[in-house]
Amino acid sequence: MEPDWKALAGIIRHYSTTFYLGSLLFPKEERKGAWAVYAACRLGDEAVDGPAGGPEALRAWWQGVERAYRGQPLEAWEKGLAWALARWPIPQEVFWDMREGFLTDLGPVHFQREAELMEYCYRVAGTVGRMITPIAGGGPEVEAKAVRLGQAMQLTNILRDVGEDLERGRLYLPEELLERFGVLRADLEERRMGPGYRALMAYLEAQARALYREGLSGLSGLRVGRGAIALAALQYQGILDKLRLSGYDNLRTRAHLKAWERLKLLPKALLVARTGFQATETPAPGP
Repeated sequence: MEPDWKALAGIIRHYSTTFYLGSLLFPKEERKGAWAVYAACRLGDEAVDGPAGGPEALRAWWQGVERAYRGQPLEAWEKGLAWALARWPIPQEVFWDMREGFLTDLGPVHFQREAELMEYCYRVAGTVGRMITPIAGGGPEVEAKAVRLGQAMQLTNILRDVGEDLERGRLYLPEELLERFGVLRADLEERRMGPGYRALMAYLEAQARALYREGLSGLSGLRVGRGAIALAALQYQGILDKLRLSGYDNLRTRAHLKAWERLKLLPKALLVARTGFQATETPAPGP
């Protein structure tokens, strides 16, 4: 039986305008695969951060993933995932890795080292790159670059949401970097942004932009979906641009793109898909 694509598209539109807009640039069959994978991933995130989120909700989500892999789906999103698994080789270990990232978010988050931050970015977003790669017709080399692109997007999310995450008891900024740049947790909790904090943000922004360059260099190895992935990446880079122009004021505000700004990126995304141009230019910093 064909999955309920209208319901799955509704999940995508509800949780991520960025991904939904990009998905429209996939051919029809691959678009369905992207919706199926993303809906599964997004509902896993909702099992942690949603109103009813918690250990039990995450266990229920994982049981749904297992049912899809056994070919015995129940919920609409499970049926979509099972449909995709029957068509593309998406290893279950990738969902295992993602679940480890979700488990991290269940407890207070505080990383000691930068490597832990990047491992987390792989688990909750680089894994999505691994899932989408076979749908878009890429091989192992492209998969590695897709992981980098996912990490770049997640790092962008982290930089955007520092203030909001603190309210949830989560601090994704590693202790070793806080010490290197002379930033105290008390400064963050009291929303103080001194030169050291802005320098830390600039450092992590540079890390994210390097990951975007590496990730987008893999577009040429995809059979389909180049424009879709380029549009999603450019929207996330637009968030980085806004964050930098604000002087990294992410403890009190949340950088975001308006609908018209997202649509304005479409021609550039199509150009990136055709020419391989890799990343947006870095804007001048704010005050």
